[in-house]
Amino acid sequence: MSVQIFGDQVTEERAENARLSAFVGAIAVGDLVKTTLGPKGMDKLLQSASTGDVLVTNDGATILKSIALDNAAAKVLVNISKVQDDEVGDGTTSVTVLAAELLREAEKLVDRKIHPQTIIEGYRIASNAALTALKNSTVDNSKNATAFRKDLIAIARTTLSSKILSQDKDHFAELAVDAVLRLKGSTNLDHIQIIKKAGGRLVDSYLDEGFILDKKIGVNQPKRLENAKILIANTPMDTDKVKIFGARVKVDATSKLAELERAERDKMKAKVEKIKAHGINCFVNRQLIYNWPEQLFADAGIVSIEHADFDGIERLALVTGGEIASTFDHPELVKLGHCDLIEEIIIGEDTLLKFSGVAAGEACTIVLRGATEQLLDEAERSLHDALSVLSQTVVETRTVLGGGCSEMIMSKAVDNAAQNEDGKRALAIEAFARALRQLPTILVDNAGLDSSELIAKLRSAIYNGMSTSGLDLDNGRIIDMREAGVVESYKLKKAVVSSAAEAAELLLRVDNIIRAKPRTANRGQGGMPF
Repeated sequence: MSVQIFGDQVTEERAENARLSAFVGAIAVGDLVKTTLGPKGMDKLLQSASTGDVLVTNDGATILKSIALDNAAAKVLVNISKVQDDEVGDGTTSVTVLAAELLREAEKLVDRKIHPQTIIEGYRIASNAALTALKNSTVDNSKNATAFRKDLIAIARTTLSSKILSQDKDHFAELAVDAVLRLKGSTNLDHIQIIKKAGGRLVDSYLDEGFILDKKIGVNQPKRLENAKILIANTPMDTDKVKIFGARVKVDATSKLAELERAERDKMKAKVEKIKAHGINCFVNRQLIYNWPEQLFADAGIVSIEHADFDGIERLALVTGGEIASTFDHPELVKLGHCDLIEEIIIGEDTLLKFSGVAAGEACTIVLRGATEQLLDEAERSLHDALSVLSQTVVETRTVLGGGCSEMIMSKAVDNAAQNEDGKRALAIEAFARALRQLPTILVDNAGLDSSELIAKLRSAIYNGMSTSGLDLDNGRIIDMREAGVVESYKLKKAVVSSAAEAAELLLRVDNIIRAKPRTANRGQGGMPF
């Protein structure tokens, strides 16, 4: 006789089935993104079934968050890639692939009747050993400005080499490092604005000091303004209409209508007078500015810019040191923005406004050029990854070596830790080392080279004390990473290993999956729940 415990539409998977479901989901996600890993990784083309929008990307987090997944374990991996993206900005594919490989190894151990808790204990010992070895292999050049800049450029090149910008990585590495060094240690990337303009080639992209706003100056107003005092506002400047919803105005003569219009115009004029009282020569508004107030501003010699998009206006306030105002009765309380020069510039076929000499001297704009919208979007994602990693490296200045070198150093330390353990835990620790070695293996496979041979060579080099050896995927050999300048951020690598280990541990603890439909409220009289 079977007893029904769960409600309607609730299903349960137990022990082996639950664990298998977690393993299969995680491994499938790892396999999905692993071909994008490394300098020879391929891109994914994602097409929306409903809108037909096309997205071409190499970024692990972007791929995973664009795909609707139903498997719980797969969603955990998507989340760690999102966190990696938010925390460090790059390494999203690596963290997903490493977590998937750890679970692939765990699956083999579970098949050998090793208890998940034993595997978790082993993984914990292994991840501590790996992180300690990683920490010991770091180099910190922050005391020497020249060497540190060289490190930053090497990190930017390494980050960009697996992206769409790899062809022009030297050009973009310089761009990204210049932009980040202007931030003077801040990790607030809002000061760096990226503007995408289709046309031209990727290599035509450049860094412009100051702030560029994709807007035009009003009619009959000066196209160039020096020593600008800017009032940034979010206020309606179109009240020459009665704007109350469903309002009706009955008049018994046309002259009365004219009076109404005059009253509206006077009200607007009074508002413009209040704005002029701030002693400004530039007015930027989030909303529309109608012809009449625009004419009033033009007469007063004030440059007015309407419909500055919300992101644009927030950034402009931040960069010029002003605040966004919505009432104008107390000029003494309003903080104005300042810049040395506002002028119109032309990029491609478009006219834009450039604010030079802004109060926040660290602000700058990167103008990206490229053939298509998809290319520009992917270029922006790639550049954002590089900027994020660089801004984090300016704070956490330690660096490690890329090209599979760090993973192999960690794998060596984990193998050593396994020799000091007895019992089944040692098997789990060895499995962790194998998972770490999978990352360089995938790099080699993606480059179409013989991974068995190259990884054996790399392993022997590192295990024999040549601790700066790594993969040269262009020529299929082992070279010195320090000389080749393949440098990565320590914070990035640390986040990859610790997040992947924690995600694998989380999923290994699962022995029961219960799926339930959300409860629906029963509705009684008057549409209220009982």
